Order: sequence, then structure tokens, then C-alpha cells
Amino acid sequence: MSRYDWTLYLVTDRRLAGARPLPDLVAAAVRGGVTAVQLREKECATRQFVELARALKTLLAPLGIPLIVNDRADVALAAGADGVHVGQSDMDCRDLRRLLGDSAIIGLSVETPEQAAAAPPEADYLGVGPVFSTPTKTDAAPAWGLEGLAAVRCVSHRQLVAIGGIHRDNAAQVIGCGADGVAVVSAICTAPDPELAARSLRHEISRGRNE
Repeated sequence: MSRYDWTLYLVTDRRLAGARPLPDLVAAAVRGGVTAVQLREKECATRQFVELARALKTLLAPLGIPLIVNDRADVALAAGADGVHVGQSDMDCRDLRRLLGDSAIIGLSVETPEQAAAAPPEADYLGVGPVFSTPTKTDAAPAWGLEGLAAVRCVSHRQLVAIGGIHRDNAAQVIGCGADGVAVVSAICTAPDPELAARSLRHEISRGRNE
């Protein structure tokens, strides 16, 4: 069992957040029920990336909510983040474990069932997707669909966090197919009220678990 709760995993995108300061958006989402946060910055100078990560760590640490940094082990170490999430072409999970230590969280994106089967034990959870097509990641692999997600759940005992095109109207179905949690970007980052959006997602996740 994971020592963290992956029920509702927010992946940040400052472009989608508009003029709202990222810490304010994250704080509102957490009030609504977000249980984990990944700071994803593809076009950010390293110093600013570290400063953002430190601000979010200060916000989340007292609440026991993990802060995961996308791709950048150096930023995670500098900011005291809880872990790193990587893709198939990023640093190997075994190297990350040696760098970050046994207590760090390591997440790994998988885009095919074969990648899920081959995931190293150093990965604490798998980001499975895209489940549905998504405009927030233009280089994403073909969508798995609910059937693909269910097939991986049948053969894997790993913690599975589904991502890609997930929102209020399909979150219950995703959980019903065996995901341990859902990761969202635009469903919260573009919402006029991130707290309400998160609360609505949590309701649907609970419904999916109870059906």
C-alpha cells in the first residue's frame, strides 16, 4: 500500500491558470479535496522553477500533501519536494532512487501495457494514459480508453493514477475501471472556481468507488 493518497492528483499548468497565482490556485484545489500535486513547468527558468516549488512545498507540507516535481530531480532536491515524476525518455527510475533516496516518491508515466509491465520496482506509482484524448499534451500517445485501463488493472498490482482527458463527467468511470486515482490538469486549472471543481471531482471519484 502507498503511504500517500493518489485519489485526486493535480498537475499544474500556469498557462491554463491565466492571471491567477499558482499557489492560490493550488490552495483552493486542496481545499476542495486534491490529495497530491505535481508541479509541471516545461518553459520555466531553473531558479524560478525552484522558487515555485518551494512556495508550493511550504503550502502543502503542513497538510501532509506530497509535492511532486515533473522531470527535474535537481529542482526537487533544491526545493525539498517529496519526489519526481518522469516519462519514458527521462532519467531512469533506478538512477533517481540512488539520487533521491529511499523516502522519495518516484512516479513513472506509461503509455502502453508493455511499459506498464516493464516498470521497475523503484517506481512508486504509474501514471497511466492518456485514457482519453487530451489537448494539454500534444505529444501524447494514442488514448488507452477505458478498456485499456481495465486491462492493465487486471494484470498489475501497482498504484495506477489515470491521466488524460479526465473530468467530472468521466472520473467515476475511470475509477470504476480500477484506477487508484485520477490526475487532472485543465479540469481544475481552467475552472473558474478550482475549489468547487476539485470537490465535484472528489464526489465523482467516490461514486465510482461505490458503484
